[in-house]
Amino acid sequence: MNALNGKVALVTGAAQGLGATFARAIAAAGAKVALCDLRDPHDAVAAIREAGGTARGAIVDVTSPESIAAFVADTVAAFGGLHVLVNNAAFEGSPAPRAVLDISSDYWDRTLAVNVRGAFECVKAVVPTMRAQRYGKIVNLTSTLAFRGSSGMLPYIASKGAILGMTRALARELGPDNIAVNAIAPGRTLSEAAIAKGGDGAAAAIARRAMQREEHPDDLTGTLIFLCSPASDFVTGQTIVTDGGDVMH
Repeated sequence: MNALNGKVALVTGAAQGLGATFARAIAAAGAKVALCDLRDPHDAVAAIREAGGTARGAIVDVTSPESIAAFVADTVAAFGGLHVLVNNAAFEGSPAPRAVLDISSDYWDRTLAVNVRGAFECVKAVVPTMRAQRYGKIVNLTSTLAFRGSSGMLPYIASKGAILGMTRALARELGPDNIAVNAIAPGRTLSEAAIAKGGDGAAAAIARRAMQREEHPDDLTGTLIFLCSPASDFVTGQTIVTDGGDVMH
């Protein structure tokens, strides 16, 4: 599949889990990929290169405008442009549910800083290059929890609801520049983070789905490649729920 030949993509939160899967899929579709994370994405970069793809990586704090701006500048210099941003970096916090009265202000601020302001800082960093090219794709990661709600995860769900609104507002603002902004809303996905977190939510999530099985990271890559590719050039402001038929809208 060569849907992204000639494109350059940046994936945040890409050292492992969903982000690493996304980066591999984008590289396999023909794009050059820049991976960043608070952790060193060396292993994810090496996996792409071993498969014949082109990738580079760095440790980047998406909440730091200087950090993400420097990485974007380095990527443009190395690869000659930047066509796709995948805002995947996220902070989920403690695996134990927290009632509203047990959520500290610091915990709230940390979640919103990474999940909302981090996405905002990344958009600010890439838009000048995309505007100059008169072309760009921004794909944000939200969650089905933003549609159906759940107790014990208030900061995370609030942050993912904010991403829905951000996606729509940015689509309006950046559409005249030929920059498409869309979002993917996964359900509970059996990523490395979900496995590490544990818990007993899998059975309930599967039971709610029309397609009653676990959701795996690779289940999201078809939606991702569509939104990153020229096939979706006239699609913007949309959120595609990819969860096996739990949330339907």
